[in-house]
Amino acid sequence: MIVVNSRFLTQTITGVQRYAIEISRGLKKLDPDIKFVSPYNIVQNESARKLDVAVHGKTKGHLWEQGELPYYLKKNSNPLLLNLGNTAPVYYKTQIATIHDLGFMRNPAWFSRKFYYYYSFVISKVAKNSLKIITVSNHSKKEIVELLKVPEDKVAVVHNSISEIFSTVLKNNHTNHYGDYILAVSSIDPRKNFERLIAGFNRMKMPDIKLLIAGDQNSIFNNTNLHKLIDGNNNIHFLGYVPDESLAILYKNARAFIYPSIYEGFGIPPLEAMACGCPVIASNTTSLPEVCGDAAYYIDPLSVDSIAEGMYTVLTGEALKQGLIRKGFQRVTLYSWEKAAKQHIKILEEAG
Repeated sequence: MIVVNSRFLTQTITGVQRYAIEISRGLKKLDPDIKFVSPYNIVQNESARKLDVAVHGKTKGHLWEQGELPYYLKKNSNPLLLNLGNTAPVYYKTQIATIHDLGFMRNPAWFSRKFYYYYSFVISKVAKNSLKIITVSNHSKKEIVELLKVPEDKVAVVHNSISEIFSTVLKNNHTNHYGDYILAVSSIDPRKNFERLIAGFNRMKMPDIKLLIAGDQNSIFNNTNLHKLIDGNNNIHFLGYVPDESLAILYKNARAFIYPSIYEGFGIPPLEAMACGCPVIASNTTSLPEVCGDAAYYIDPLSVDSIAEGMYTVLTGEALKQGLIRKGFQRVTLYSWEKAAKQHIKILEEAG
């Protein structure tokens, strides 16, 4: 028997949860006998229903994952456990763990102290005790081998992909309520580099262009003061969480998409933008060149001047813009959730 740790269904959707949901859907199609087990406090109800999730236990969060989940597994003859969301039972050994990135080790200041200390303990133990580690880019694999001191052949790379919603948005006409704008999408946390983005946008001095920022702030990250930076600036708008259907329309109607992140294990939003026919400006660091290839205009995320220049160059260069759009459509064809799910099945079979 194979069991999937489905605690991710109790969490708000960011890149990690999106990965877990899409992989789980693919696994369910490929092997209907796979079991999905979750705590009781599910928020992704539709996904839970489609996966036929079994709710177990009376606790939630880390307490459930480290206590009640191992107890469930022991009662069911210690089956192979697949963990898709970074954490896993620390001392359970018949398992495969997915570690998306090690940002908390690269720069602890980006995260709350509680998060940093817990993850430092858990992930180092999980990496040691798991049969195999899955990660989402060659960049992350290199860091896992280096920082967690695990053998290279223990780490398998399975890339992310995007929802079908972003590939189909071009088929329909949608009203643009914002005029001309640059779009940025991600959780609001320090490593996403929004302070420099706002400074670069202001330095660009194109008064007819707006900057829209879509994404929620997560409590695991240290507080940011972004709202104070835009007081009195009517051209910068925080949209908060935006559902995929609306987000696809934002991508489609944007003049450009910018992803100035300082650190990424993968980076799904640039691919979403490409699928929607939006030219991409991305950081030249960590996993992003690996993911975006030649389909992005690259900037130095630590330079406000580089960020401003990147936006201005793409916005004013029609030939460059059209080339990025064309290359973006080609780039996204390299990524597939179906392909990723099949890679997981192969890894599970080899481990089992």
